[in-house]
Amino acid sequence: MTHISLDAITLSVIQAGLQQVCDEMDLTFSRAAFSPVIAEANDRSDGIYSAVDGALIAQGSQGLPVFVGVMQYSTRIVIEMIAAGRCLPPEPGDIYIVNDPYLGGTHLMDVRFAMPIYRGGAIFCWLSNTGHWPDIGGAVPGGFSASATAVEQEGLRLPPVKLFKKGVLDPEIYAIICSNIRVADQRIGDIKAQAAALLVGQDRLNEILDRYGDETVSAAVAELRQRAAEQMRANIAAIADGIYRSKAYVDSDGVVDEPLTIALAVEKKGDTLTFDFGGSSKPCAGPMNSVLATTLSSVYLAMRHIFPDVPISAGAFEPLIVKRPEGTFLDASYPRPVSGCAAEVSQRIAEAVFAAMVQALPDKVTAAPAGSSGNFALGGHDPARGRDYVMYQISGGGYGGNARHDGLANGCSTIGISKSPPVEIMEQAFPVLYRHYALREGSGGAGRHRGGFGLAYEVELLRGEARASFVMDHGRFGPQGVLGGRDGAVNTVTVIRDGKEHVPQHLSKEQDIPLKAGDRVRVETPGGGGYGDPRKRDPEAVRHDVAQGYYTASQAKKMFGIEP
Repeated sequence: MTHISLDAITLSVIQAGLQQVCDEMDLTFSRAAFSPVIAEANDRSDGIYSAVDGALIAQGSQGLPVFVGVMQYSTRIVIEMIAAGRCLPPEPGDIYIVNDPYLGGTHLMDVRFAMPIYRGGAIFCWLSNTGHWPDIGGAVPGGFSASATAVEQEGLRLPPVKLFKKGVLDPEIYAIICSNIRVADQRIGDIKAQAAALLVGQDRLNEILDRYGDETVSAAVAELRQRAAEQMRANIAAIADGIYRSKAYVDSDGVVDEPLTIALAVEKKGDTLTFDFGGSSKPCAGPMNSVLATTLSSVYLAMRHIFPDVPISAGAFEPLIVKRPEGTFLDASYPRPVSGCAAEVSQRIAEAVFAAMVQALPDKVTAAPAGSSGNFALGGHDPARGRDYVMYQISGGGYGGNARHDGLANGCSTIGISKSPPVEIMEQAFPVLYRHYALREGSGGAGRHRGGFGLAYEVELLRGEARASFVMDHGRFGPQGVLGGRDGAVNTVTVIRDGKEHVPQHLSKEQDIPLKAGDRVRVETPGGGGYGDPRKRDPEAVRHDVAQGYYTASQAKKMFGIEP
């Protein structure tokens, strides 16, 4: 192959062009999707991946960070299974579907599409995307079975199969999927949106390749990967050599009412970081196990939070060595249930990384954020419209304080840029009424820079009957404060049935709670951890918080030692 010499401008333009391809895929996916969790909450991601090993080339800036590592592993699995003859070989226009968590995935609701891009009769790269489907079958509407003890109870598990063959939807595969999920008639909108995003990406990518040539773009991809690795290594090299330890806790697994421990030791040596989760809890009975791909991706996204300046590509992960956590709940294998891995356990892993790295980089790393996606699923029948529905609600929480400022209030989860769907959209689509939706005052952990505030909402079922399920976390332990800062407030869930309040045994996890018209669900999400000694907080900042109603005067005196 002829050596390609790239000038800085061409390299920069190609880099921006590849990023734009992914951003357009993200926008197409959201704008065409039917489900509010994709169309409004943006629980999806799109990217470009190597034809050789599925390595990440580019990912949309508006896609979920947790998928940054996951999709490159699932794409690699597709490539490997094709090479081994375990998948039908690809042809132009084919799109594979896969959601098997043990094949480089997350939980079953995150459904991935992968499409080969051909140039000159050969595969140049793969385009892949992931969308959170509001239901994938299983024991409870929404797939978040809080007491599942096997993955089959969580829903339909798909190995890589061709959903589209030469550009045409396979009616038999589609029928199998629809026969195993709820509100199946609505999935066609999400499926077509997901495929359309890949087709838009194909067109835009071909425009770049036609303009600059395949060899030039390939050379740019290799150069960008090398530069990302070098930049990450330079950032790591500035950290003092040593071992930094931390722990984070999962409330329970939903079955056994005992905490799970994530024990982390980060060894910095030269220009690499080695992450060792040895000593973490053993595989658990309930759905809070994490598959390997999610565990790895959780480390990568945490480091992306710490070093956001490093361009996103597989090169950025090369200096990050994650020892396989065999024998722990962070390396789940079949048939361990995993519905809580992507949205909850991943954030506890990131929290452990933050808690370790703040010791090494106190000026760069924050206290723990809320760290829960607040997964709340409601499924039932709407008698007024004569149809079934599955509603999926995610919610934000407080971010941790840091060396420069207080934490963000009601921010999105650590693992993504997903936002809560607008109340008006949810009330229009489902038979519910939000009676309360506001910041959760007082929830931010005290510190020199306090944590951000969580969210408080209360939703009422207006008609018919429904079943509610929750898979959340931080109900037992609040988000960690650092360097003398206090923990943020814990997550709380209260179900009001016939006027009586019910708190789940596992605090933020329970499934199949029957509701009828007039029953309500109240959720208060965690606040972020505080940063630094609360007694060193600027008194004027405390008085401002009290004036805004964020803390009461008595809270301010107790938490900060300051009379407002």
